[in-house]
Amino acid sequence: MTGNPLDEPLRKLVGDRTAKVLGEHLDLHTTGDLLHHYPRRYAERGELTRLADLPVDEYVTVVAQIAKADKRTYGGGSGVRLEVVVTDGSGSLTLVFFSKAAHAHAHRLIPGRRGMFSGKVSVFNRTRQLAHPDYQLLDADDDGKQAADAFAGRRIPLYPACKQITSWKIAQAVETALNSLEATGWAGVGDPLPEQLRADRGLVALPEALEKVHRPRTKADEETAKQRLRWDEAFVLQVALARRRAAESALPAVPRRPGPDGLLAAFDAKLPFTLTEGQRAVSAEIFADLATDHPMHRLLQGEVGSGKTLVALRAMLGVVDTGGQAAMLAPTEVLAQQHHRSITEMMGELAESAGMLGGSDLGTKVVLLTGSMGTAARRQALLDLVTGEAGIVIGTHALIEDKVKFHDLGLVVVDEQHRFGVEQRDALRAKAPKPPHLLVMTATPIPRTVAMTVFGDLETSVLDQLPAGRSPIATHVVPAAEKPHFLSRAWERVREEAEGGHQAYVVCPRIGDDEEAPGGKPAKKPAKGANGGKDAKDAKDAKDTDDAERRPPLAVLDVAEQLAAGPLRGLRVEVLHGRLAPDVKDDVMRRFAAAELDVLVATTVIEVGVNVPNATVMVIMDADRFGVSQLHQLRGRVGRGSAAGLCLLVSEAHEASPARGRLDAVAGTLDGFELSEIDLQQRREGDVLGQAQSGSRSSLRMLTVIGDREIIEEARQEAVAVVAADPELTRHPDLRSALDSLLDADRERYLDKG
Repeated sequence: MTGNPLDEPLRKLVGDRTAKVLGEHLDLHTTGDLLHHYPRRYAERGELTRLADLPVDEYVTVVAQIAKADKRTYGGGSGVRLEVVVTDGSGSLTLVFFSKAAHAHAHRLIPGRRGMFSGKVSVFNRTRQLAHPDYQLLDADDDGKQAADAFAGRRIPLYPACKQITSWKIAQAVETALNSLEATGWAGVGDPLPEQLRADRGLVALPEALEKVHRPRTKADEETAKQRLRWDEAFVLQVALARRRAAESALPAVPRRPGPDGLLAAFDAKLPFTLTEGQRAVSAEIFADLATDHPMHRLLQGEVGSGKTLVALRAMLGVVDTGGQAAMLAPTEVLAQQHHRSITEMMGELAESAGMLGGSDLGTKVVLLTGSMGTAARRQALLDLVTGEAGIVIGTHALIEDKVKFHDLGLVVVDEQHRFGVEQRDALRAKAPKPPHLLVMTATPIPRTVAMTVFGDLETSVLDQLPAGRSPIATHVVPAAEKPHFLSRAWERVREEAEGGHQAYVVCPRIGDDEEAPGGKPAKKPAKGANGGKDAKDAKDAKDTDDAERRPPLAVLDVAEQLAAGPLRGLRVEVLHGRLAPDVKDDVMRRFAAAELDVLVATTVIEVGVNVPNATVMVIMDADRFGVSQLHQLRGRVGRGSAAGLCLLVSEAHEASPARGRLDAVAGTLDGFELSEIDLQQRREGDVLGQAQSGSRSSLRMLTVIGDREIIEEARQEAVAVVAADPELTRHPDLRSALDSLLDADRERYLDKG
């Protein structure tokens, strides 16, 4: 055999059929992929798992004992159902088989027997169940003897699996791979960790780690293997990031040092308030970066309402002072318009270039560029950018189009970075002859941002101090299905706030019935959720009967109509969503800001940047369909004035479901950084070197960003030292090989773009 045997295709090891399933459904293509597909957990021989903690709607494998089995008829005797209850002493789980399967399995699934059972957890009549699960009995009958012998005397590995292949079939493939490698003495298998590093840290060699993680005989074996494999992931990633940081520090950039008597100084002089201590400190960090001759690459994390936009504006004005231009990229037209309006209001006469009527001698033009602008306005904006007449441009994705040219782009500000792909940011940064400085802003870091921050890839500034005058926000979950009268009370609270002179938002996941449901099928008529009664109960009953038939998300147009005709009759109710014409959207937001409307029923177009201090209450319908970051962002639209804010999260999610847990977490804290960690724990890190933002494609299989911070920091120090001494890794061929495997073509481009 030539080369590293871990790079061998799986089909040579397990055959074409199994290799196809592993590749298509678990993204495992080589022997190395398979051996780095680690057990999710282990079950002891004689130990039963905690069934009470099984997550609903997830595919699981459990080891349990059969407590009872009943075969029953239904449909007047025409159908047969086999119900098997398995238990661990702390909880129970029902296995359900119908028709022929009921007859086929009844003679094997009898009380007292133990086995592994795999399937998707659902809830029926408040009972967790697996419908038609795969299983393998572990006691000594003819079918189970081989499985029992295979696992005798050691812990049973339970692997992340899927519908197409069970945990024990993955275990069989792993056994085949380990036996094959052991037969050759693991010949040709390199080790990415330098020998000295392993010795200093007391880490075992890679073959021993892989053997122990899949075949641990003790808890100590398991921990020894995991500690080594965590270091693999942390170190190789940190080497990749260290090489990137070294490359970036070598790139040329134009230093931007604002003068003492320029536009920035004039702006500061006219501010009607003083900067918070946090804003001054973060601004100092940013201006220090801007003054260097390599590109700034900084993440500005700040709570909703902490003044990130003001800090970013001061950085943009500083760049304009040096003769450069600044571009702010916003994710929606509503937010771009809001930023343009608020920035021009803050700047006043400074927002017009010198020579313009009413403009200041130090002023610069601030232009807006969006995809739906009229031809004449768009042409003028493009002309202002290419000539340098406009020092600041605020826009949406329209900014990255090829026809947009700059005179001297010096700074790119990306607002709410999780709404943009790396390619979009890179396209904007490429519009300058030298790499412009980059400032990325976010209120609640999504998992990938947290991961990259912990890994030290971005220089980070934190704004955790709210300006004076911000009011507290109370958040409550409204269980519409379980307690429909709570929803009725929610609408009463909206009316009370409106009658007290305040305003409210109602947020829905969809616009209206003509949208397509997931999968491309026409959406069904949503269950009416605004009446606080029968509809919610019917929806819950339907969900309990068959979760696959869960109704589509509630829609803005439907809910607005129901509210205006029902619980909010007499109030001024208006809608706002992304399909409205730009002038209509702008008019709606203007009237809402002027208190000419009482209730705004909207999609997430109001998620970020919208600032109406008189709005005090927000009701989020189908809140379980939103992510933690979105909920926190939406909540930040209220409580922006002197009156306290109220956020009500309406949901039909089951009390024990993960979705309900997310809502309880949001209701339990106003700390956006704490919520980002909760989000990270629930969704995992995403692919920290790629474009995926869910855990399914994570490069981190053993390492956790929250739990392994210490390893990550130590690995960073080791990686920096290795890269400084050997930038091309010529003295570390196994590390170079591991890096090449990690950084496929897509990830390499991603890493280069930043």
